[in-house]
Amino acid sequence: MSSPNPPAQQQDPPGRTGPMDPEPRDEMRDYRGRDLLHGTVALVTGGDSGIGRAVCVAFAKEGADVALAYLSEDDDAEYTASLVRAQGRRCLTLRGDLGDATHCGDVVERTVAELGRLDTVVNNIATQEPYDRPEEIGDEAWLRTFDVNIHSFFRVTRAALAHLPAGGAIVNTGSVNGLRGNKTLIDYSATKGAVQSLTYSLAQSLTERGIRVNCVAPGPVWTPLIPATMPAEKVESFGTQVPMGRAAHPDEIAPSYVFFAAPSLSSYYTGEVLAPVGGETMPG
Repeated sequence: MSSPNPPAQQQDPPGRTGPMDPEPRDEMRDYRGRDLLHGTVALVTGGDSGIGRAVCVAFAKEGADVALAYLSEDDDAEYTASLVRAQGRRCLTLRGDLGDATHCGDVVERTVAELGRLDTVVNNIATQEPYDRPEEIGDEAWLRTFDVNIHSFFRVTRAALAHLPAGGAIVNTGSVNGLRGNKTLIDYSATKGAVQSLTYSLAQSLTERGIRVNCVAPGPVWTPLIPATMPAEKVESFGTQVPMGRAAHPDEIAPSYVFFAAPSLSSYYTGEVLAPVGGETMPG
């Protein structure tokens, strides 16, 4: 970020890119592709903005066609699609709630029907809401967080397995909060811990089928989720706690997904968690 501290700001969830100050770097403008994903098709959930947008553009620059699934942020989704198409690649936008089990299967089937195949799945959607006390988290909020943040990951993956070839890849978005917890994001942190365990288990299960499963677990990243889910005063100090003193931009995180998606870079990696966390270190 140009400054370690964004100004205090807040949005209604799920959040949009345009009103953010400063706007995140999420278009991979300086990224140069090498056809590492030429001829492949990727499905990216939460692909409309933030890390998802940067991943979609990076994949397109590497030669992939992209399907992006998103909740309701039409403007962001269409802008991301335009960035993908500007690279000469096809882009399919898939609107709907992946907290719904049926929709998880639908986005996979539409991707294959309209783009012809599926080689890479990026499970990236997330919701969060901070609470000061654990007892403030109601059952509805708890279950919603799990439906979006972990159940969708499994359901999309399960549907994709009928189509992923040997050499295919699944990349899950975890979080530093899944590695060390967060006292105000208890349900979110629990789901991110589950994402990492799901990654380990699926990697073991799918190795014989030639499908690699890995996880990127970022620290603070400046995305629409932050002003849409955090109090304005916390947004103002977001990311300053890490040794680098700032949050990452999505452009700084997306190359990790290219690494895990491209067999020429990571053919011997499965069941790994890559944690770009701005210099924070943790035991274990």
